[in-house]
Amino acid sequence: MKLLKRSDVSPTFIVAMLLIAGMLLRSSAQTTPTSQSSSLSSGDSTQVKIARAMSAGPTEVAKAARIVDTDAQGKMVVLREGNNGFTCMPGNLKVVGEPPMCVDAPSVQLFADAKAHKPKPTNTVPGITYMLAGATQRSDSDPYDAMSPPITVGPHWMIMWPFDPKTTGLPTAHKPTGAYIMWAGSPYAHVHIMGRP
Repeated sequence: MKLLKRSDVSPTFIVAMLLIAGMLLRSSAQTTPTSQSSSLSSGDSTQVKIARAMSAGPTEVAKAARIVDTDAQGKMVVLREGNNGFTCMPGNLKVVGEPPMCVDAPSVQLFADAKAHKPKPTNTVPGITYMLAGATQRSDSDPYDAMSPPITVGPHWMIMWPFDPKTTGLPTAHKPTGAYIMWAGSPYAHVHIMGRP
């Protein structure tokens, strides 16, 4: 398997992996809510970051989700605790590939497996990732593309499970409505659904 340099990996993938790795390590590291604006994602207040993170998920999901961000040292900071198994992050709207998002535990597992370069995801059930505030990204086909021009994507959500476009009949090209397979051909291909659930 080819080892990737940091410059080969898209900003979305890096941020998601860093935040998710922090979530996975939360049981071994004490985190506390903060009212300081020490986040890497922006100079916004904690309340603004929480609102932006919540904008990524459906209201019923976001209102009970854990909200996390990173501090100036890149460590996870809990902005608000939650109790429904979802974690939302405010992202950074000024950086391509760092959108606000809400993820569940199976999505966390899939992202962690991708970060570890496992040959395929080990989650045993599909995950859900919401990006209902929209996003920017570099590629629908290459999760490691950091050089292509930015693509603006409207509100969407994803089913994080290895889908094959040949068996689903779904296209592999970005489209403004409907569903398609993102990162087709990789073990981390998943269904990308435009609009709100």
